[in-house]
Amino acid sequence: MKIKKVLVSQPKPASEKSPYFDIAEKYGVNIEFRPFIKVEGLTSKEFRQQKISIPEYTAVIFTARTAIDHFFRLCEELRVNIPDTMKYFCVTESVALYLQKYIVYRKRKIFFGNSGKIDDLVPALVKHSGEKFIFPVSDVHTDTGILDNNKINYTKAVMYRTVSNDFAPDEKFDYDMLVFFSPSGINSLLKNFPDFEQKEIKIGCFGPTTAKAIRDAGLRLDVEAPRPEAPSMTAALELYLKEVNKSSKK
Repeated sequence: MKIKKVLVSQPKPASEKSPYFDIAEKYGVNIEFRPFIKVEGLTSKEFRQQKISIPEYTAVIFTARTAIDHFFRLCEELRVNIPDTMKYFCVTESVALYLQKYIVYRKRKIFFGNSGKIDDLVPALVKHSGEKFIFPVSDVHTDTGILDNNKINYTKAVMYRTVSNDFAPDEKFDYDMLVFFSPSGINSLLKNFPDFEQKEIKIGCFGPTTAKAIRDAGLRLDVEAPRPEAPSMTAALELYLKEVNKSSKK
C-alpha cells in the first residue's frame, strides 16, 4: 500500500529546514504534525502535597527545558526566592543555556553534560556531593538508579505531568501511517480510539520503550528507529517510503 498521509505525533518543526519537509516533497506524501500528548504543570496546591520545601535545596538537576519552565513557575507561585548561590546541573549545554530565560548565566554555578543522559552528569554531581539536590521530573520519568548507586543526596519533585492530547469529535483520522516517540503516545491513541483497528495502517516509532509499548498493545510495528542504517526517525521514515512509494519519488 502506497503511503500518502503520515501523522507525526510531535509539534510541527519550527524550521523549514526540517528533514520531514524534504521527505514530504521527495516522496509525494502529506506529513501532518499533531502531538498525542501534552504537558501540564502541577498546581502549587498539588505540589505542596509532596511536602517538599524548595528553599532547603542548594542545587537543581535539569533533564529538559520543560522541567526548567515548571520549576521556576512553581517557585514564583509559591513565592520562593532562589538564592544566587543555587547551582544548576543540566544534561546538555542547550538545556543549560535555556536557564538564561530565568537567571543570570554564570559558569561557576552551572554544569552540563554532553550526551543528554543523566549518566554523563554523575562525575559533576559526585564532585559536588556536599550539595542537596532537587530533581524536577514529570509524573512519568526514567529510572534514576544511577544517582542512588553513586549516593547522590537528591529528592525527586514531580512538577508536571504528561496527559493525553484528546482529539475533537469532528477531527479527521485518515492516516496511512502513524509515528510515535513515547509510550504515552500509544496510551493516548488507545484512549482516543478505544476501538482502534490497525489493519493497513503502518506504525513507526523511535526508541525501544515505545516499540515495546506498541507490541504490548497488540499492534504491528512496521518502522523502527534508531538502528544502524537509520539512526533517526526521519532516516527510518525515508528508507521505508523509498521502498513502498517508489513510483511517487520525484
